[in-house]
Amino acid sequence: MLAAALFGVSTPLVQQAGIGLGAFSTAALLYAGAAAAGALSRQRIEREARLLRGDLPRLLAMAAFGAVIGPVALAWGLQHTSGTSASLMLTLEALFTAVLARQLYRETMDRRVWAAMALLLTGGMVLVLDQGHGGGAKLWGLLAVLLATAAWGVDNTLSRALAERDPGQVVLAKAVLGSAATTLLAIALGEPLPSLGAALALLAIGATGYGLSLRLYLLAQRAFGAARTGSVFAFAPFIGAAFAVALGDRSGSAMMAVGSVLMLAGVLLHLAESHGHEHEHETLEHEHAHRHDDGHHHHVHDPMPIGEHSHRHRHQPLRHVHHHVPDAHHVHRH
Repeated sequence: MLAAALFGVSTPLVQQAGIGLGAFSTAALLYAGAAAAGALSRQRIEREARLLRGDLPRLLAMAAFGAVIGPVALAWGLQHTSGTSASLMLTLEALFTAVLARQLYRETMDRRVWAAMALLLTGGMVLVLDQGHGGGAKLWGLLAVLLATAAWGVDNTLSRALAERDPGQVVLAKAVLGSAATTLLAIALGEPLPSLGAALALLAIGATGYGLSLRLYLLAQRAFGAARTGSVFAFAPFIGAAFAVALGDRSGSAMMAVGSVLMLAGVLLHLAESHGHEHEHETLEHEHAHRHDDGHHHHVHDPMPIGEHSHRHRHQPLRHVHHHVPDAHHVHRH
């Protein structure tokens, strides 16, 4: 929820701070701020698992979708549509994330979750129709925001495989790659240089709304999977829309209200899901931050550490019954 709040508030702030700037310049500054947040939040090696050389292809893909396509499309879209409608459209990120998580990680989606996704999609369609009545420019702006949600949905799903790594390292690597790429593109396209005030504002927004928010998002993915993290994060657009109204956005309409109610109903329906059954854990060896009081880590230390620590460890086969979510230890088939 804190990740959602930080990102939600950032959307109307980016719209204000990015006035007159190019989309690539805006994205570059946002992720430069995120890189600073990642560098400052790295953990000691005994607390969190390190990134590996084999993670580079995934990091490059995450940077391309999440730190180039996503923020550039959002920055352009915010210049051509209202902050309120753009914030609400970002709710569809949960839809893309959930569907991709099912395809790539076999995360469960029962009838309640499918109904929630249908509500989110219907609400998004209502917003598109609403902006279509406002003119072509507003519609194209909202479609650009839709592209950003799809790109971040891919990014969220890719990042699930790195949720067991040090989130500070993941944020730093992704942000550096994304900021470097968008900076080069901004220079190549001759985008205007930002003022000192705009640059500092976007760096601060990036550090909190993109850097710290992503760190918290990764920790949530580690705890209960990509799809459910996406559902909780779907509160971000409503926080952003409320903040946009507080900043003076008066673009609201009856159709926008209908769309937001449908989307909120979808988020709440997804969060109400409960999943439990007898399941079997196969032998598994991996490294990640863990505790010994969670029912899944029974290996022995001498002396036994207190709290979270990280090292490579082996899980022996186990069969038991409890309510669970699709975290790293529950990727079984149904």
